[in-house]
Amino acid sequence: MKKTALFFLKSAIFMIGLFVVGISIFGLPKLATYSAVVNPEFAFLKWPILLGLYSTEIPFFLGLYKAYKLVVSIDTRKAFTIESVNNLRMIKCCAWIISVVYIIGALYLFLQGALHPGIALIGMVIVFASVTISVFAAVLHKLLSHALELKIENELTV
Repeated sequence: MKKTALFFLKSAIFMIGLFVVGISIFGLPKLATYSAVVNPEFAFLKWPILLGLYSTEIPFFLGLYKAYKLVVSIDTRKAFTIESVNNLRMIKCCAWIISVVYIIGALYLFLQGALHPGIALIGMVIVFASVTISVFAAVLHKLLSHALELKIENELTV
């Protein structure tokens, strides 16, 4: 793979991380405070929603870190290693965790009568994206595991 493509992937991962950190520090607290002022009947949901959103950042950044490590291993021509397989498995697990947390959050908001259609749509997009990433990582995990088995088998053959 060309160095420019790998540099682009590394840069994209870094920029996505910076964007999410910026939204988390500057955007979410202001948005939560604004929503609590505009909708005082749902003000009690401010902290549970923020806690849920911030709790999904742990698996998000872990998955982002593992994706960066995967790109670095491709860059150093060490893509067919057990570490790459483990990175893909971790990305898959992180994406599933994000999906589950958002589904639980949507159910909580629905039970509280606060699931606005716009919020539901954003949540569905995030869940769909996470499930797509998880399925894609699972397929790559299986392919890379099989390729690694073949590589080890060929190394043992004289």
